Amino acid sequence: MNQISSLERIIRGVLIALVLVFFLFPIFWILLMSFQNNDQILRIPPSLFFEPTLQNYTALLTGRLETTAGNLDIAFMRNLGNSLLLSTCSVLLALVLGVPAAYAFARYKFRLGENIAFTLLSFRFAPPLLVLLPLSLFFKHLHLTDTYIGLIWVYQLICLPLILWIVRGYFEDISPDIEHAYRISGHGWWKTFRKIAIPLARPGIAAAGLLAFIFAWNNFIFALILASASKQPVTVGALAFVTASGIQYGQIAAAIVLSVTPTLLLALYAQRYLVEGLSLGAVKG
Repeated sequence: MNQISSLERIIRGVLIALVLVFFLFPIFWILLMSFQNNDQILRIPPSLFFEPTLQNYTALLTGRLETTAGNLDIAFMRNLGNSLLLSTCSVLLALVLGVPAAYAFARYKFRLGENIAFTLLSFRFAPPLLVLLPLSLFFKHLHLTDTYIGLIWVYQLICLPLILWIVRGYFEDISPDIEHAYRISGHGWWKTFRKIAIPLARPGIAAAGLLAFIFAWNNFIFALILASASKQPVTVGALAFVTASGIQYGQIAAAIVLSVTPTLLLALYAQRYLVEGLSLGAVKG
């Protein structure tokens, strides 16, 4: 039995190592590329040994990209700030709208309630190209094209359904008897919602907010069509590295590292809430 258990541990360790290598090697390779120039990146065969350079990060931070065709102005840091602004404001607005709506869907049964909830969820599943043409015409009519308010509004198609369905599942797992006992003591609905429901659902709300932030941060197509370069996030701003003199692979890799870092740090900081919120919100009964 001891030999079998030892063999199982060895096999399990090998399988886990293979999975980690499979998922982490592309990230590791991009990190190495961010410290190389194009000649080092494109050499055949590739090598793990090279003379590192900070030129790619310097170009991003200073906004000056040196190419064979001359110097090129890039606005990566402004794009990074746009991503932070759009994602944060979109998630905050989605939380303000989605958490009370999720509580209503979880606690109250009303006509067409499930149909309305599923319709909201379908916006998350619909391909963005399906709504881009009517959205562009609608935004042009309301003068919302190339505005932060317009982008935050359209980002609700990403954030709001996600928050609504995750937080709804978490509210459904909380026993309503706790809220009933609090209301019997003379407290109103709004105070019960603030003092009892929201604190108990905090892990689920944190998990939903984190996932919504990541999806909003990674969005590409909405900002590409509905905003100009001054309002576009980092996902669209990366197109500036495809120049007439070639593709700047080193700068693209450095941009990926810098753009992934905020969401990675946020996920590491909130991983306890993420695991707890998603696991408990997924259990019914």
